[in-house]
Amino acid sequence: MQNDQKNLILAMALSLMVIVGWNYFFAQPKVQQARQTTSQLEQLGGKPANPAAPQPDLAALAPQLPPAVSRAEALAGSPRIVIDTKNLSGSMALKGARLDDLSLKAYRETIDPNSPNIVLLSPSGVQDGYFIDLNYVAPQGVTLDLPKADTVWKADGQRLTETTPVTLTFDNGKGLVIKRKISVDEDYMFTVADTVENKGKEAVNFFANATTTRQGEPVSSGYAVLHEGFIGVIGADQSSTEMTYAQIAKEPNKAKVLPVDSYALGGWLGFTDKYWATAIVPDPTQGYKGWFRQFPGVKPQYQVDAFGEQRTLAPGQTATVSTRVFAGAKESRVLSYYQNVQGVSKFDMLIDWGWFHFITRPMFWLLETLFALVGNFGVAILLITLIVKILFFPLANKSYASMAKMKIIQPKMKEIQEKYADDKQKQQQEMMNLYRTEKVNPVAGCLPVLLQIPVFFSLYKVLFVAIEMRHAPFFGWIRDLSAPDPTNVFNLFGLVPWDPTTVPAIGHLLHLGIWPLIMGVSMWVQMKMNPEPTDPVQKTMFAWMPVIFTFMLGSFPAGLVIYWTWNNVLSVAQQGLIMKRSGAKIELFDNIAGKKK
Repeated sequence: MQNDQKNLILAMALSLMVIVGWNYFFAQPKVQQARQTTSQLEQLGGKPANPAAPQPDLAALAPQLPPAVSRAEALAGSPRIVIDTKNLSGSMALKGARLDDLSLKAYRETIDPNSPNIVLLSPSGVQDGYFIDLNYVAPQGVTLDLPKADTVWKADGQRLTETTPVTLTFDNGKGLVIKRKISVDEDYMFTVADTVENKGKEAVNFFANATTTRQGEPVSSGYAVLHEGFIGVIGADQSSTEMTYAQIAKEPNKAKVLPVDSYALGGWLGFTDKYWATAIVPDPTQGYKGWFRQFPGVKPQYQVDAFGEQRTLAPGQTATVSTRVFAGAKESRVLSYYQNVQGVSKFDMLIDWGWFHFITRPMFWLLETLFALVGNFGVAILLITLIVKILFFPLANKSYASMAKMKIIQPKMKEIQEKYADDKQKQQQEMMNLYRTEKVNPVAGCLPVLLQIPVFFSLYKVLFVAIEMRHAPFFGWIRDLSAPDPTNVFNLFGLVPWDPTTVPAIGHLLHLGIWPLIMGVSMWVQMKMNPEPTDPVQKTMFAWMPVIFTFMLGSFPAGLVIYWTWNNVLSVAQQGLIMKRSGAKIELFDNIAGKKK
């Protein structure tokens, strides 16, 4: 009884320690963080948590959704500066100094060389408006004439190119003058260098803010393996933060404040699509906060903000505000250059390499290296398959040798099955003894398939996310390795004017091109090279596996199907050679004919 009391007291003491420890180390910090987040979110609604601290007038930054207009009407609504570089074409509106008209010269909507170029940015009010602003905001309760969305800036030129920057000027007539020098490189990075001068008689306080706005939810690819939406690295030493458009709608006040507790130094934030992106890169020497926001309405608007700390200009003083803006294609080479040479922290995270990036990135590097040698990504995929086969040759040899032994001992296996037909447990024991005696691994046939999985996954990811693979041709009818085989057996390969994929519920299964069919045959042949399983359930499963894989890979990128087909062909050749050397009869044609042995 006394021991029970001691145990009870000890248990209560330990429980109390756990409760106190949890409260101190976990609960209290979470409560504090929640309060701080709520405080920050209140600021978004114009309700400062600390009235004594200077707060920006964020209400002035809420985007207004204008009446719907055509693209031509929207472009004609402002005087413009032409943008013409090696990779970009479009214009910048002098009204609001807004970057809202940008197309990508190197990329088209389809594989047709005469199809329209990809339009990345569009003016406010058009369908899928998408634009970038660099603004200034006064503190709450302060009246200060700053440039607004309808302010027309003066320009010293009419054309922005890699070699000819343009300077814009704003003068509020009360002593505040802003000179904005805009330059652009030959790829996709704009540099906006503002010089803010106070010629007045009183000090001026302001906040700098750069925003990217999207009007209406963009059409995404709809694949779980790919992130599309908000993205940012808020702080040079931080990991990436991602949010989808659906996730931001669930946030309190439709906003996500990053970071919550301090101003960040370094990093970037913006929107990412499958192949394209925009990103704001604040001055790494100036603190800022990152905000992901949604403004609900008939047409929801999404906004990314990089909001700087308050700046104070005494009379006669000048301040500089430098911001870079990326707007273009997510080319690996270009992103690596901005990261490694220009110091944009972790900028290559704009490409969604996934959790297994340590496999995916080397695979992409090898693909690019081989492409540089042969000039065709499809041929590069075939060479990668061959390289993988060579690397795993010793391991695969052991696997196929074991399978060859399985073929040799098959008569003994049948004897055991017949002898212990009524005693499944004894039958299984004798089988295991036979495997041990003959040194045979019954699951060795699965190993070659298992070895393909990491390569398959990484190649799938590369084909799916790398823009370099977009519209990359192979031979014949395969003009885009990143897209499914365009032929389809269900409409007689185009002879019947009907799209089977439009059939409700099962349409996604009715895309079966020539390459998936070839892959299915190659997989079927590979299965027939192996001894048939003795278990009826396994036998049925293995018989249907080529059919299942054929339909499953029918909608996969053609490059992936070509890889799988070529891998099967090499596997059949390798397995046949090893079986011949091991003295095992290659009964491929007997298995196909269904002859009993």
